[in-house]
Amino acid sequence: MEVYFFRGMYMKKTVYFGTYTRRISQGIYKAEFDTETGQLANLELFAAEPSPTYLAFDKDQHLYTVGSHDGKGGIAAFKTDGSLINHVVEEGAPHCYVAVDEKRSLVYGANYHKGQVLVYKRNEDGSLELADKVQHEGHGPHENQTSPHVHFTDLTPDQYLVTCDLGTDEVTTYDVDSEGKLSPLATYNCNPGAGARHLVFHHHYKIAYLICELNSTIEVLIYDGVGAFERMQTISTLPEGYNDFNGTAAIRLSKDGKYLYASNRGHDSIAVYRILADGSLELLEIVPTHGQNPRDFDLSPDQEFLIAVHQDSDNATVFKRNPETGRLAELSNDFHVPEAVCISFTN
Repeated sequence: MEVYFFRGMYMKKTVYFGTYTRRISQGIYKAEFDTETGQLANLELFAAEPSPTYLAFDKDQHLYTVGSHDGKGGIAAFKTDGSLINHVVEEGAPHCYVAVDEKRSLVYGANYHKGQVLVYKRNEDGSLELADKVQHEGHGPHENQTSPHVHFTDLTPDQYLVTCDLGTDEVTTYDVDSEGKLSPLATYNCNPGAGARHLVFHHHYKIAYLICELNSTIEVLIYDGVGAFERMQTISTLPEGYNDFNGTAAIRLSKDGKYLYASNRGHDSIAVYRILADGSLELLEIVPTHGQNPRDFDLSPDQEFLIAVHQDSDNATVFKRNPETGRLAELSNDFHVPEAVCISFTN
């Protein structure tokens, strides 16, 4: 990670952007982020790759991303200098989500179009090899749920693998052995037609927040451990009276566990929630992002800023965040990032 010193403080950090490459983008980009002013600068191509739509770093700063090669789709591994380590691909569409398991030295992938969960063994040089693959089955009542659509694969606090399937309205948890083999543990069913997309766990409470793409809600779930969830609350990401198209996208939790953020595509906004003493949510505000299709956003490592990136308007919007109230104040919306759908600071 590139860091510069100024007056004894860290001033600039490197931020990475995953993109689609359907129009003008060429792959993974990086830029400098000034942690005092909130300014983004010096966008440059980090690695050429077809539609690297999600990014994840390991502790050695290897970068894992959605990848394609020779017309096949899967996952790609890159070194810190942007050079390719390897692709692991198969016939069909690439993945939509990747995550790193440091303890087991594994990387997980979610394939939306195929409805698959994939596990990769991570070698010492950062390269990947396929360890296991599970095919989901089923469908849901919504027109976008004619088949399974796995959208998320990451770890629970007790180190099981949890998956969100937008096509089947299911959150399925797997046991993972040391070689990366999966065994199903439990399945939670969200509201029919909700479209489970992403999940984030609270740092202190036994609570998880499930963002649902198709009905623009967050389901607050009690996590009983060993893959077992039960619903406590369902809350909308939209203002009352809004009836036009919307699909939710990203969900992020502040490091102090006091505030939750979720993005709306269609309404093009960020919903801000206060987390109450029992882990339930109270809506604070919904702020426009001044861009089209804010598919992803992230909080800066110091929690002082929130940056949202837009797939269709090719811009990043920077908000100053009030750590005490959780509220957002826009600083800028004119930094150009082509077809951006993922934003990530290194670990």
